[in-house]
Amino acid sequence: MSIVVVGSGLAGWTVIRELRKLNKDALVTLVSADTGDFYSKPMLSNALAQNKTPAELVTTPAARMAEQLGVTLLAKTRVLSIDRERKTLLTSAGEHAYSALVLALGADPIRLPLGGDAADEVLSVNDLDDYAHFRDAIVGKQRIAIIGAGLIGCEFANDLAGAGYAINVYDPTAYPLSSLMPEAAGRSLIAPLAALGVDWNFGRSVSAVDHQGSAYRLTLDNGDTHEADLVLSAVGLRPRIQLAKDATLEVNRGIVTDAHLRTSDPAIYALGDCAETGGAVRPYVLPIMHSARALARTLASDPTAVAFPAMPVVVKTPARPTAVSLAPRDATGTWEIVESDTGIKATFSDASGRLLGFALTGNHADERMALAKLLLVT
Repeated sequence: MSIVVVGSGLAGWTVIRELRKLNKDALVTLVSADTGDFYSKPMLSNALAQNKTPAELVTTPAARMAEQLGVTLLAKTRVLSIDRERKTLLTSAGEHAYSALVLALGADPIRLPLGGDAADEVLSVNDLDDYAHFRDAIVGKQRIAIIGAGLIGCEFANDLAGAGYAINVYDPTAYPLSSLMPEAAGRSLIAPLAALGVDWNFGRSVSAVDHQGSAYRLTLDNGDTHEADLVLSAVGLRPRIQLAKDATLEVNRGIVTDAHLRTSDPAIYALGDCAETGGAVRPYVLPIMHSARALARTLASDPTAVAFPAMPVVVKTPARPTAVSLAPRDATGTWEIVESDTGIKATFSDASGRLLGFALTGNHADERMALAKLLLVT
């Protein structure tokens, strides 16, 4: 069996590692657009305050991973197209036949349609190369503007403020993490991060970024202008689906798969940030791990459907510890919110009282595992 994996992030390397536990002999080729080094992507948003260099974030170099797992590594290789009829992947390093193709393509940062002569200089951090560039760019800077008060924006705000930078965060919503939790829980992050040096600007969007001397001028949607030494966009990620779309695979928000992570082509699978399974894209570590283990069994001739247990997400904001478990997208129910001096405990339940999700801040964040055991998993 010849297996080709596209993508060297957590999803790609983990499915190979899990497969090798079950099958030592399958021919496996890993195609990576970058070096393929293995590192923890979630560390990118809280590495600066720890003074971590890009090299220090790498846990295992790609060559060693490939040797340990018996993989043919094609690093710095672009994928051009998929020939489904011939079961062949066309790359900048030639054609590669497959009996099973695994797409672990990840996701790209969403780019806002900003105006201004410096719009192209707005940074985002989505991989190790981005982090290296960001780390170099921030040297000698002090005022950092962050566009977006979601999970990544809040994590960067906490990390950078903790490292001594003056942070301005801009978001059109009314409070942090608004897509993940109710207002009371989200607002409980405002004061602790403000105490670190985060200046929140809610209800405001950035419409343009222009040069102003050696700095930047941000123009907001109401015409106000602010200055910053560096601008970081953290408004979310979009699954990489173009390769699959060009191959006429079924796509929606992500590459659509069944419970076995099989796409609309039975020889092609998808997992990780690029995949949409059970109607949802799950861009977090735990879903990727569960997906990789299930897919490895399927590739080892033991068809296994992925089952997602309760998987709380820990937001890396040590100034205000936060954990959240999202309710299903179409769930109906009500929030019950308990506020205290130590944080917020918000639970979301259906009409029968079954727990569907929660948001916890402060000392209540420690309750996430106990509450996870009570969640109704659909």
